[in-house]
Amino acid sequence: MEQLQRPGLGELLRYVAELVEQGAEEQYRRMGLEYRPRFTPVMRALAAGAETVTDVTKQTRLTQGAVSQTVKLMGGAGLVERYGVSDGRKSGLRLTPEGEDLVHALEPQWEATFTAISELEKEIGYPLLRVLQETANALDRQGFGPRLAAAGDAQMEAIHG
Repeated sequence: MEQLQRPGLGELLRYVAELVEQGAEEQYRRMGLEYRPRFTPVMRALAAGAETVTDVTKQTRLTQGAVSQTVKLMGGAGLVERYGVSDGRKSGLRLTPEGEDLVHALEPQWEATFTAISELEKEIGYPLLRVLQETANALDRQGFGPRLAAAGDAQMEAIHG
């Protein structure tokens, strides 16, 4: 019988993210909504006053590429529209009336999501959101690549003396 490998950080993060997204998708279907959980950070940022992809990126900590892709999907779903801004270098973003209505419909669900997270944190005995926030902050200070390189260099030094 094969032993399972110890999962790495990326593997566990992807697995947890998939489970969270699946649960959210199930709830949205129960609510009768055709809505993708990946829209949520952009919807929340726009509802909170973000006006450009750069604004959304800063508020959500998502990459510009991820935000741009999500905005494109949301535009196709009729939730977001672009408009010209005064300096002409960027385009502005805003929720469409349909997007605004959806935000109002989703706000109670988003509150329920934070309640569910709180209950999960009680069950596991860890402040999961705080741990992830602190992890993100540490990786902002020094990326995982340099950390990995330093660990690899230390191992090589230990082997080769």
